[in-house]
Amino acid sequence: MDYKETLLLPSTTFAMRANLAELEPQRFKKWFEQNYAYEKMKENRKNAKKSFTLHDGPPYANGHIHIGHALNKILKETIIKTHYFKGESVRFTPGWDCHGLPIEQQVEVKLGEKKKSLSKKEIREFCRQHASEFVDIQREEFKNLGIIADWDKPYLTMKFEFEAAIYRTLCEIAKKGLLCERSKPVFWSWAAKSALAEAEVEYQDKEDYSIFVAFDLDVKACEKLGVSKASAVIWTTTPWTLVANQA
Repeated sequence: MDYKETLLLPSTTFAMRANLAELEPQRFKKWFEQNYAYEKMKENRKNAKKSFTLHDGPPYANGHIHIGHALNKILKETIIKTHYFKGESVRFTPGWDCHGLPIEQQVEVKLGEKKKSLSKKEIREFCRQHASEFVDIQREEFKNLGIIADWDKPYLTMKFEFEAAIYRTLCEIAKKGLLCERSKPVFWSWAAKSALAEAEVEYQDKEDYSIFVAFDLDVKACEKLGVSKASAVIWTTTPWTLVANQA
């Protein structure tokens, strides 16, 4: 007699083993086919009273993602899902920075000697193609991390409508008299014939002043701590920013 048949054992549709190598691609296919998971989240919160929007700080569309990209996106998606499970309508718009010297340098390596015979317009077109290629590559790599976002409608800084919007906004700022022309030193590379970013400039180390500042906590915060008075101590080398740093 099989005594197992006489026992009232729990039953479940869950498999005994995870079989991630087989099941994870199937799950991701369902999530990202026609952006199903993101659109479902929007549908579930269409009547929400509060909303939360996160426009992604864009990575360079140049090369494969690394651990920094992964950490960045996972933390942001955690924030999005926190607001979602609080009952809020959420929007997570990813983006890519498609301009800059890194993309141009990679294209020049690809072109080699051929670049000398190309016009600036042709080189820019190669840069656009390079950026588009890595937008698609990185998007799939982020999807493979299970990141749910509006992948079908990202913002790309190289889109002409995006550039036009920046130009229009700059014109509005100028019309209001908020722009002024002044001289400013720019770090320049004679070898690359291009301006340098701060990260590309080497500085000689020097000693400088810094200060510690105590910010008084408000009454409610002190009550929670069970004290009558308390402060949060900060350290800074830029004391002129303190006025804007008070919450």
